[in-house]
Amino acid sequence: MTLRDTRESLGKKIARLRTERGWTQERLAERLAVSRVAVSHIEMGLSVPSERTVVLLAGMFNLEPPQLVAGTSYPDAKRDRLPQTTTRYTAIDMLIALLEADIAWVQAGYSRPGLRDAWLTRIAEATTPYTEQSELQRLRDLEVQVVRLFDPHV
Repeated sequence: MTLRDTRESLGKKIARLRTERGWTQERLAERLAVSRVAVSHIEMGLSVPSERTVVLLAGMFNLEPPQLVAGTSYPDAKRDRLPQTTTRYTAIDMLIALLEADIAWVQAGYSRPGLRDAWLTRIAEATTPYTEQSELQRLRDLEVQVVRLFDPHV
């Protein structure tokens, strides 16, 4: 008699997290720099992602690597080699942090000519690579924040 592993496969968990975010396999593949077929194989359990891929996926899903593999059938030998933390910030997160720093300077009475236009240009340039509605909405919100900061009567 063999015991059956009842834990969720990592592939199914990845597929669930991906669909919760409205991402296609193609979009996830682009972000991972792998083929769509590679993502499909991971999700179907035909291949086990490397530690590097797990770390990248964890960051994309805003999780730590151990959180991503917790409760899954990911091999213990690979699980033990995973780092405890990973980077979870996107380019938009970085833009928001930089803008918050500039806002603090402006509110403290410091500014520089062209700051408003520079920020609107940066936001417009950042919009180009994004097709996900949630990311585009964050950029639109950032744009509104810039306009309100520099044009309070708008």
